[in-house]
Amino acid sequence: MPVSNTRNNKKEPTPRKVGANDMGKLPPQALDMEESVLGALMLDKEAFTTVSDLLRPDSFYKDQHRFIYEAVQSLAAKDQPIDMLSVTERLRQLGTLEQAGGVAFVSELTRKVASTAHLYYHAQVVAQKATARDLISMAADIEEKGYDETQDVEDLMQEAEGRIFTIAQRTQKRDVTQIDPVISEAFARMRKASQHDGKISGIPSGFHALDRITSGWQKSDLIIIAARPAMGKTAFVLSMAKNIAVNYHIPVAMFSLEMSNIQLVNRLIMNVCEIQGDNIRNGNLSRDEWNQLDHKIGELTGAPIYVDDTPALSVFELRSKARKLVREHGVQIIIIDYLQLMNANGINFGSREQEVSIISRNLKALAKELDIPIIALSQLNRSVETRGGSGIAGKKPQLSDLRESGAIEQDADIVCFIHRPDYYGITNDDKLNKNLVGLGQIIVAKHRNGATDEIWLRFRSKYAKFQNEDDALPDTEMVETAFTSKMNSRAHSAAQEEMSPEGATLNNDVPF
Repeated sequence: MPVSNTRNNKKEPTPRKVGANDMGKLPPQALDMEESVLGALMLDKEAFTTVSDLLRPDSFYKDQHRFIYEAVQSLAAKDQPIDMLSVTERLRQLGTLEQAGGVAFVSELTRKVASTAHLYYHAQVVAQKATARDLISMAADIEEKGYDETQDVEDLMQEAEGRIFTIAQRTQKRDVTQIDPVISEAFARMRKASQHDGKISGIPSGFHALDRITSGWQKSDLIIIAARPAMGKTAFVLSMAKNIAVNYHIPVAMFSLEMSNIQLVNRLIMNVCEIQGDNIRNGNLSRDEWNQLDHKIGELTGAPIYVDDTPALSVFELRSKARKLVREHGVQIIIIDYLQLMNANGINFGSREQEVSIISRNLKALAKELDIPIIALSQLNRSVETRGGSGIAGKKPQLSDLRESGAIEQDADIVCFIHRPDYYGITNDDKLNKNLVGLGQIIVAKHRNGATDEIWLRFRSKYAKFQNEDDALPDTEMVETAFTSKMNSRAHSAAQEEMSPEGATLNNDVPF
């Protein structure tokens, strides 16, 4: 019998490639590039300015290289010359010369560099390797915590997002732009603005007097709308969101940290259909109100309004969601209700003030990145309630009243306050010869690119609705307003003193 050939009958195993797992893994590094960068820094006096925005000491993998770059940084900070001798001497002063490899190691670096022509490219490679190491370290830490059963998954997700955001912030650089293309863009925007009635160049709020001051909400601006509780902050931005989305067909996103989506939509229905909130909540509508609801609800149906009621929203979650809304739905303005309920999970802070500062700074950065206006509501501190003075100016908010952080005032392009004198029992103003019942004052207290001013809007409390002062009111409300204005303002003040300054309301005012 012929002997079977095992070589022909059996399939030989395919040789397996030897990978990194077989030999262990080394962190991402580019030691030759690190040496090239350090050598160039000691040969070219302009080299440090080329790489200073890219590199930091821990960008270098090798300890010796890290100590040498620290010495270079120290010399540059004191505007001293950077060369082999000065770096060696600085290392000696810092007590790190031996840790940096000694005089021979430093001098050898300069001999390895033939030219500094490719310095920036080499520095980019070093920076990218450092970023990769940061990501690996972060991922390993998150992985370890992921196996810990005591860790809250939501907190861990927030921490991971926060740390990735921090790494990303370090690597994002914007190039310097020559002014010509910027002039062209500015001219194009002016030409576009000139084609609008009333010269509105931004997103119109629907409040004509306010739009005359701001020319509409401008791209990349951070706008703060601040007031004490019960002044109507949410009512104001909901009225504005309705104007923008329904009247001008501009997509709006609203992040509500205080109210659920259903509560928010109920408030919009109150606003548009002019039906009182209690009736909407309990379904106790008259025949006329049902007809009114059927007739006007169509205005909201299909409106480009996107709502998100994530509680305790972090600024990093907001960034991710906002990018998606702009990309997928073409959202052109974002409203946040309200700033003090946000957090910056994943970063440790010494105080709440520092956290609010980070939040406001990142909101401004997000507005610039997405090139859209972002409106954030903010609380005011109690100093408004305790402030003395009579008349309309007695309780008027000031920039110093912004709660928890002066950074809000600093980062904002526009700060507006909502002030309703009749809430404090002030129903008339002799100087203005004005009946103040049912009116709200919008105070533009800061305007980085324009004038500050004060305007009046009508506040219809039972519908949680702001509208232009000159818009027509139903006859019944005109009679009611005229009657209320004749009441003794001292009786209003007495009733006000019995209320909690945090959230109590007068008459039918809605505490939002």
